[in-house]
Amino acid sequence: MRRLITTAAVATAAALALTSCGTTEPAADDAAAKKQDQAITLTDAAGTKVKLDGPAKKVVGTEWHEVELLVSLGVDPVGVADVKGYKTWDQAVPLKNEPKDIGTRGEPSMDTIAALSPDLVVASTDLPPAAVEQLRKVAPVIEVRSAGASDPLGQMTKNLDLIAEATGTTERAATLKKDFDTKLAEGAKALADAGLDGAEFAFADGYDISNQVSIRPYTSGSLIGAVNEKLGLKNAWTVEGDKDYGLGTTDVEGLTKLPADVRFAYIGNDGDKSATPFTGALAKDKVWTSLPFVKKGEVHRLPDGIWMFGGPGSMERYVDAVVAELTK
Repeated sequence: MRRLITTAAVATAAALALTSCGTTEPAADDAAAKKQDQAITLTDAAGTKVKLDGPAKKVVGTEWHEVELLVSLGVDPVGVADVKGYKTWDQAVPLKNEPKDIGTRGEPSMDTIAALSPDLVVASTDLPPAAVEQLRKVAPVIEVRSAGASDPLGQMTKNLDLIAEATGTTERAATLKKDFDTKLAEGAKALADAGLDGAEFAFADGYDISNQVSIRPYTSGSLIGAVNEKLGLKNAWTVEGDKDYGLGTTDVEGLTKLPADVRFAYIGNDGDKSATPFTGALAKDKVWTSLPFVKKGEVHRLPDGIWMFGGPGSMERYVDAVVAELTK
């Protein structure tokens, strides 16, 4: 009898063991399969192949362009470079959380980023290669080319798609692109209806540093220059822009080369005293006050907080501002 009990106990134990194995191994397999399904492999702007375990949720942004795209896609970054500066210059797509300030855009703090334990760092190709290499020791990194003068709008869209792929937000990206195209079409129609199709237009920003005023023309290679042309405006700048941001350089004398009938627009910022020379240092400048478009009152200050190097959110706000200002 004892032998029967022992035999039965051994059989029961074996059965339980088999049952136990039957419930855990498939679960482990399912988890592994699910993880495999979520895995993402993409190639960034630097040509680096980046592998992620799944859509990134805990993301750090080292440049405002990329930060704006993240927020627009519904991803609130846990770390942002120069948070105060972003809040000052990019009010079109405001931060919805309180991210950790990781330092300056050019020199982010590796220790601060490491402490955040991000599952992705979105960096600009403007960042020095040595800094990117250090970041890769902390977390996966995708490099994004913040601007490209050969196709500014195409570059913006490409960046949006890349970040959306890394964060699992491609549907949101599609909506943003569709809304932006609609905004451009509506803006172009509004200007055409006002008789402004083909109007000479010059956008710039300027800085007054140590009593030295410098002006940056936004050529056709700039993001705003490309938007202006989509709106049907003619870019009046003849200076050459750089290969990335399409920005030129000039001074107040350089403005005398603009057509007499040009409409001149700029964005300054009350939060940055050096960024408003047109109402500051130039207000009593004889060259500035003698310019035909200044005399005609065709100098238009657009609202603060539209980031000139942002994404669809900033550019939609820009379209609204230009249309409102030129048609009022």
